[in-house]
Amino acid sequence: MSSMLNARWWAIAGIVVVASGALGCGDASRTGRSPMYLVVQELGASSGQETELEGQLHSDIVTKGARYDDLGHVRFTLSQKDVGPPGTPTAPSSNNAVTITRYHVEYVRADGRNRQGVEVPYAFDGTATVTVPPDGAAELVFTLVRIQAKLEAPLAALERMGGALAISTIANVTFYGRDQVGNEVSAAGSINVTFADWADPE
Repeated sequence: MSSMLNARWWAIAGIVVVASGALGCGDASRTGRSPMYLVVQELGASSGQETELEGQLHSDIVTKGARYDDLGHVRFTLSQKDVGPPGTPTAPSSNNAVTITRYHVEYVRADGRNRQGVEVPYAFDGTATVTVPPDGAAELVFTLVRIQAKLEAPLAALERMGGALAISTIANVTFYGRDQVGNEVSAAGSINVTFADWADPE
């Protein structure tokens, strides 16, 4: 991704924070040995070459004759499992920072028709690196829909349909990482994704 596109993403990060009520659902994982749990605070997306974040994704199969990855944007925070007794709270240390290293995307449909490569795109794994500080937040831009998915069934059949036919899914995204002493941490979020060959923007 170009530095210009990265700059645009971070420039709109403030919008993501303000619009948190409209963005995709997040989840905190409280299992594992780490004293911290990872929170997916916000999850948004943009279609193709667009930079405006939305709380749901309208994924365009072909945009002006070309295909593009659709990008997701996530904001992480950390919370302590044991905050300590009243009056003497436990203070996290730098060892409690969590580094995200990979993620998994799986698409499902509300009607239960979830055969990959037939009714929904194939699930996939991706790599990513961002460190979430124990007393702050971190943001990550990642691939939510791959170009390859738009060339394969069932999405390829939507081309030239002009939006008359669509496939509505939920993208479940799980992020995996470790704290600085090696304890594994994970958290998940979900966002609605509707695939179609939408009308090209003017």
